[in-house]
Amino acid sequence: MNRYTLLSLTLAGLLLPGPVLAEEPLTDADAIVARANLAAYYAGEDGRAEARMIIHDAQGREQRRQFTVLRRDHADGGDQDFLVVFSRPSDVRGTVYLVKKHMDRDDDRWLYLPGLDLVKRIAAGDKRTSFVGSHFYYEDVSGRRPSDDVHRLLETTDSHYLLEHRPKDPASVEFTSYRTWIDRRTFLPMKIEYRNAAGEVYRRVEVEAVTDIQGYPTVTRSRISDLDSGAYTDMEFRFIAYDLGIPAEVFSERSLRHPPRKWLARPKP
Repeated sequence: MNRYTLLSLTLAGLLLPGPVLAEEPLTDADAIVARANLAAYYAGEDGRAEARMIIHDAQGREQRRQFTVLRRDHADGGDQDFLVVFSRPSDVRGTVYLVKKHMDRDDDRWLYLPGLDLVKRIAAGDKRTSFVGSHFYYEDVSGRRPSDDVHRLLETTDSHYLLEHRPKDPASVEFTSYRTWIDRRTFLPMKIEYRNAAGEVYRRVEVEAVTDIQGYPTVTRSRISDLDSGAYTDMEFRFIAYDLGIPAEVFSERSLRHPPRKWLARPKP
């Protein structure tokens, strides 16, 4: 979905119906990034998906999470709302994460912890910290704003664009740069590698499966790896649907304590 994110990249993805490659590839890095942002986070006017997350630590132990993601767009490429409601396991059931994504300022983020009956505001500086103990970050759920980085096209092949991105505010992030491999047909980012100050890749995002859903190429399985420790998190999306007509009030602070059961239920076939 997203658009969760995308928050979601092996290159053995399924062949998808989609636009035929243009005779002339794009050469403007900002234009490529804008198209990729739309493809990854703005399919349809809204969306719903169920996610299964398996967290693997460096010792080979596993933790599992299951949750439903709802998304609503204000406009293509513009502000968005996200609601993430956890259902499994029992120690995180009822946890709810709400994001108001803004293009012109820091996003608003809240986390509801049912065990404490506490609504916690996620500070802007915490957006690149672990999301519920996984290797995904809070920022990965709704996606990083294209305007936060300077983009440069490094290479164009028959299958992908390779871009390098450098943060405009280096003090706000833990990486010095990252590279993205963008599929030229779907414009989905298929692999992302983050580099540290030494120029070493320490974090990798890979798409492992893509499926066409309602005409939208959609990431359905991905992995995020911590290359320093060898730990990683797998994510699988199921029961994906777009253009459901989810109303704005679903993404209110009231939904933190009272999740919208109607919209969390799986759509009928």
